[in-house]
Amino acid sequence: MSDQTASTSDAAASTPAGRRRRGWGAFFRDLLVIVVIALLVSFLVKTFVVRSFYIPSASMENTLMVKDRILVDELTPRFGAYERGDVVVFRDPGGWLDQTPEPPRSPVVEGVDWVLSLFGLSAPDSDDHLIKRVIGVEGDHVVCCNALGQTTVNDVPIDESYVRLAPGATSPSPVPYDVTVPDDSLWVLGDNRNSSRDSRYNQDQPGQGFVPVENVVGRAFLITWPFDRFGLIDFHHEVFAGVPAPAAK
Repeated sequence: MSDQTASTSDAAASTPAGRRRRGWGAFFRDLLVIVVIALLVSFLVKTFVVRSFYIPSASMENTLMVKDRILVDELTPRFGAYERGDVVVFRDPGGWLDQTPEPPRSPVVEGVDWVLSLFGLSAPDSDDHLIKRVIGVEGDHVVCCNALGQTTVNDVPIDESYVRLAPGATSPSPVPYDVTVPDDSLWVLGDNRNSSRDSRYNQDQPGQGFVPVENVVGRAFLITWPFDRFGLIDFHHEVFAGVPAPAAK
């Protein structure tokens, strides 16, 4: 390159228009890097830490309302155990959900939804999961009901203040059961007992109403939408504070 050509190029780059072109190019490059990093972090968080779901039914009212969007902690099954009172999201153990065909969606909508789900911005599989409250963990003897209509866990009645009752009722409509929770399983009930197809109603299924821990996606801990309901989900662990450990086998 001749000295004259190099001089001309440097002069062009030093002009306001040249500096502006280089400035915009650097800006868009940096912006692209930031977006890619943000999406990668979001993908990793969604895959290993938290997932987003929405509530499709009234089975957990008034704790969770239809169309609430929640975050689910996926670390609990990896590093800890579930406790009585935890609100958990789990895959159908078999026969709990009605297999209702969904209306067809265009390939464009399916594609966009799939991409958004990779980064936790959409929850297309919410209808394929259930959400309930843990009442019994492995080894627990869970019975419904005593003379007051209360559930007992290891012979201790629990006062479930979070349960939604029908107008004028003092306890939910009883559905009798007397079970001992097997290893690596949970016994779960909805807070809206009169509108929840939970462990009680699935005792005739192959799993006998128990949820294998391996089916649990994680523990729901936060309502993110709508904004006026934003906040932590109450596990009501105090309700189970007086329940002793299950009897040794």
